[in-house]
Amino acid sequence: MINMVTAVIYARVSSESDRQNTERQVEDLKRYIAINDMELVATYEEKMSGAKENRPVLTECIGFCIENHIRTLCVSEISRLGRSTKIVVNTIDELTKAGVNVYIQNLPLCTLNADGQPNPIAKMITAVLSSFAEIERDNIRYRLNSGRELAKVKGVKMGRKLGSVKSKERKQEEYGKVIRSLKAGKSIRDTAAICGVSVSTVQRVKKEFEI
Repeated sequence: MINMVTAVIYARVSSESDRQNTERQVEDLKRYIAINDMELVATYEEKMSGAKENRPVLTECIGFCIENHIRTLCVSEISRLGRSTKIVVNTIDELTKAGVNVYIQNLPLCTLNADGQPNPIAKMITAVLSSFAEIERDNIRYRLNSGRELAKVKGVKMGRKLGSVKSKERKQEEYGKVIRSLKAGKSIRDTAAICGVSVSTVQRVKKEFEI
């Protein structure tokens, strides 16, 4: 097809546990892209807290969008980009300056107008919503800390249960396919696709086993 609008998906969940995954976010955004006759160029999936400024997959995603002049970066909601106003605003500003539109599905809202100019309403709304997300994160942290202090007063022992931390041998067995793929010279992204795991998981395995 000629002159199709290019799109990239970025999906994120906070936990690396099996209970959270990015599948719903990705599928919903794929439907939006298909309905609007856009060309899906790449999908980035990350399992990491949105409060962290250094998120390798998001950084890679932003770089890819800018370098390849991607028209639209699609996210399911504003908090996927980050849980702090600073992170969200800086990310959107960087993409806006590069001419990359950010589509936020749950609003729904685009940061750039059809003519490529910044959407002033979007800038205001994203700043406000990211502020609320930051406040909610602080409230959750307060409730968790309060709960821990109460538990300590009641004599409840804190920390992981014995045996809950995976040994290196167990990880080697669990991620054997990932390790073999990396040792065979496959890239991190190819390994993630082949093994059905996230890019961040492959990065973690690569670092831990010094591959």
